Amino acid sequence: MSHVAYELGTQPACWERAAELAPARRAVLPQPGERTAIVGCGTSYYMAQAAAVLREEAGEGETDAFPASEFPRHRRYDRVVALTRSGTTTEVLDLLAALRDTGVPTTAVIGDPATPVMTLADELVVLDFADERSVVQTRFATTALTLLRAHLGLHGPAAVADARTALEEPLPAGLAGRGQFTFLGRGWSVGLAHEAALKMREASLSWAESYPAMEYRHGPVSISGPGTVTWSLDEAPDGLADQVRRTGGHWVAGRLDPLAELVRVHRLALAVAAERGLDPDAPRNLTRSVILSTGEEAVR
Repeated sequence: MSHVAYELGTQPACWERAAELAPARRAVLPQPGERTAIVGCGTSYYMAQAAAVLREEAGEGETDAFPASEFPRHRRYDRVVALTRSGTTTEVLDLLAALRDTGVPTTAVIGDPATPVMTLADELVVLDFADERSVVQTRFATTALTLLRAHLGLHGPAAVADARTALEEPLPAGLAGRGQFTFLGRGWSVGLAHEAALKMREASLSWAESYPAMEYRHGPVSISGPGTVTWSLDEAPDGLADQVRRTGGHWVAGRLDPLAELVRVHRLALAVAAERGLDPDAPRNLTRSVILSTGEEAVR
């Protein structure tokens, strides 16, 4: 069994532990009314997008999400939360270092605390039980988002039950042989759709795209046809499923908690990788953490 296959299967248990941890770490996570920025790179950035929408929808305060490299340093925030599995990603460390003398409180949600981030962030929330050996992130990302959902009072046992269902039920038939995948979301699940597409690209070298569900109609649906899959991680707009089916494309309707739907996509990415003879533990051109020296450019 690959590392990523093992790790994605442990997500329900990790989510339960994160929900139990959230009350104890409440004081170092965004407080009601705080203007907050959540940052990350790659997968963590997409989790930040989802968390930002959830927080604003919950009425907890203005919340923005940025790639760490694109954080607008001229803006004033009451708190910055960094999501970082490795604690070594250059862009995250550079940002935390730059914020140290500004008076803005910083919190890092981290998989491995024995890394440079521990001396740069004001506070840590350690999810070492969700850390991973794999390059391709699964459980750390969804566990970090579960922590933030639980902090907002938006996580419950139903999400964990849905995750177990996502691991146990067969995937829709015939998907592994398809050539192109599009993932759709609405609200907070738009970030999950972006992450779903990233997982397909990383693990299986698939042509994968992602959009807000209504935006899919504004041009991207033109690529739908025989051999393509369109997967909605959330409730789809009226008529969209029929529109995709008329093109000859395969439609997959999300029926579980959107985060559990992402777990189903994790399984799909591994199935497609197996179909193509790829090793998901050795994704092309990727490393577990992007650490840059002068003159280098990030690959992820």
